[in-house]
Amino acid sequence: MSATPPPGRLLRTGRTLARVLITWAAVTGALVVLSRRVQGFELPSWWQAPVMALLLGLLSALAWPLVMRVALPVAFFTLGLGSFLLFGALVLAVSFAIPGVVVAGLREAVIVAVVLAAVSGLVSSLLAVDEDEIFFRRARRRARAAPEDADRPPGVLFLQIDALAHDTARSAVRDGWMPNLASWLRSGSHTMTSWHTDWSSQTGAAVSGILHGSNHDILGFRWYEKDRDHITRVSHPADAVEVERRHSDGRGLLAPDGAGRGNLFTGDAAHVSLTMSSLAHVVPARARRTRRTRDRVGSGYYAYFASPVNALRTIGVSVVDVFRELAASARERRDDVRPRVARGGIYPLARPGVTVISRDVVVFALLEDMLAGRPVVYADFLGYDEAAHHGGLERADSLAVLRSIDQQLGRLHRAAELAPRQYHLVVLSDHGQTQGWAFADRFGESVEELVGRLCGSPGTAETTGSKDSRRPVESWQVTMALAESAGPIARRLRERVERAGAVRHDHTFEPGLTGEVPRVAPGVVCVVSGHQAMVSFPDLPGRASLEEIERHWPVLLPGLVDHDGVGFLLVHSEEFGPVVLGRDGLHRLASGVVIGTDPLLPYGEHAAALVARVSTFPHCADVVINSRYDPDTDEASPFEPHVGSHGGLGGPQQHALLAYPRRWAPPGEIVGAEQLHRVLRGWLTDLGHPEPTGDGAAIGEDSRTALDGLLLPARSYLGGPR
Repeated sequence: MSATPPPGRLLRTGRTLARVLITWAAVTGALVVLSRRVQGFELPSWWQAPVMALLLGLLSALAWPLVMRVALPVAFFTLGLGSFLLFGALVLAVSFAIPGVVVAGLREAVIVAVVLAAVSGLVSSLLAVDEDEIFFRRARRRARAAPEDADRPPGVLFLQIDALAHDTARSAVRDGWMPNLASWLRSGSHTMTSWHTDWSSQTGAAVSGILHGSNHDILGFRWYEKDRDHITRVSHPADAVEVERRHSDGRGLLAPDGAGRGNLFTGDAAHVSLTMSSLAHVVPARARRTRRTRDRVGSGYYAYFASPVNALRTIGVSVVDVFRELAASARERRDDVRPRVARGGIYPLARPGVTVISRDVVVFALLEDMLAGRPVVYADFLGYDEAAHHGGLERADSLAVLRSIDQQLGRLHRAAELAPRQYHLVVLSDHGQTQGWAFADRFGESVEELVGRLCGSPGTAETTGSKDSRRPVESWQVTMALAESAGPIARRLRERVERAGAVRHDHTFEPGLTGEVPRVAPGVVCVVSGHQAMVSFPDLPGRASLEEIERHWPVLLPGLVDHDGVGFLLVHSEEFGPVVLGRDGLHRLASGVVIGTDPLLPYGEHAAALVARVSTFPHCADVVINSRYDPDTDEASPFEPHVGSHGGLGGPQQHALLAYPRRWAPPGEIVGAEQLHRVLRGWLTDLGHPEPTGDGAAIGEDSRTALDGLLLPARSYLGGPR
């Protein structure tokens, strides 16, 4: 539990009055300078500047919070810029109250407002004023007036650093990139371990499992559903709503009165913001889940928008981040760093939205949650994931973003010591990342183009890979080398096809050329999710078997298993059930029989069980492809244009981070997000948090309640019992 906080730096040294006087003097000076430099803003007499500064300070302290309570949606939809318009209106109103002051219009008033906000923020920084300390000391006084809250169990903040691999976190702690986490570990307050992801090592499956206790039938960040001829994308609001509907039972990690900030799913929280499945203003009403509580627009952001200084600070840091990105990209090109991807276009301007703006808004939402005494809060910081996708796992630019997140961890830790409720902090990640040269750049064609070519796609697809002449091998040479190679499994597959040619086959079909989802070849869909690709045949009902695929697309499986960028395939055999195919061997998952070299050997001891589980999913693709992982270089080539990527098995992507208070019960080995959910729920129970009952909640067909048979059987999407 958190100890009683010592007297704060600000209050201990008695500098409150000095801060007020210095800020007043600085704002007065700024007003004098503005009256001389800004046309349309005039302060003719010497006394007007200090009086105006005093009135603006009083109104900012007393009236501004009330104004923002009413006008919060304006600030929310303008990402804080609207607060400057409101503050400008306040400046204009004050000018009318002071005789002789001239402010020509709202434009001049906004200029004055922006400058004053900048001056106020600068003074606070120079004086090392901890605004969170002021915020929470007020909350501490309020908490003393409510002694009945003393019996509440301590709250918990679950802080997710998206895509931070366990080994990367250890290196960052050792090398000084995460000083706050390092201080917790060195002091003995926390300990750090790893947990093993599911086969689909990406946020959709991980967060659904962690928050809702089930990620059944979530195959990737995006996947194809044959029964609907639809690609489900967890990053699309309508699809996120549907995925949560299937997996929610009202007993999520954040039920009944927790909060979720910046997540894909709500975890059945009563209070959410920046959450994909709750974007009420994007998702049609008929598609949204019914919520027991409804927060108004911008709820959860008040602590951020309460001061225009925050928006100004965020804009300044965003500009710095843009230049940092441009410099990092130029440095990569100058030093010919490999692997790398293009980082131009609008990306440098768009990146701060994830690395700076959403981070700051989430942190202030967490501050407000602690002020409100929320029992459990889960937040996701996406900045490192975004940086590592484009810059790599442990390059300086990515680690600089990681350090900025660590700074926020320290800030939240200090705030937790001052909150009206005791709080524990848990730091975790949803998966890691594995670095490598993008598949299309390395081989001259994307995996979608490869599948289309092997399935007889008419026409030639345009190469999406790098056209850099310094590539060590020309793409046509790579293609020829692959065509001429023949590993033992590819030879065996080709022999099976030849033998099957004389076997009677009554089932015929006409492959469709078009559908709701684009085809890479007639009757063939290929969907990519990081280090995983999924091939489906929409015109074949149910799950197409290995034997059926061999009859209709005889070149596909041999061509895939022999490809240097493919680690293994999952297919379903009519004779042997789920089978994993690799270049030098195969693994029959049902019997455990391995012929040749086990294709799952480089992917760890849990690979067979994790792959077998996915094979039982109703929407499992007809062929699931995992990229090839090289243990010697610790690299794999992602099927998307990334440097660091995830979504499959192989390397650091499958080993995520978990740092928790040392006094808590050790979790043991954790395999899969669903087991991690049970660990986190157990810790909450040990702290005294009641188990949510889910009374009155709709039970999704893929929820933990349904799958455990507590209420209703989980349905099969493709027909027939499971």
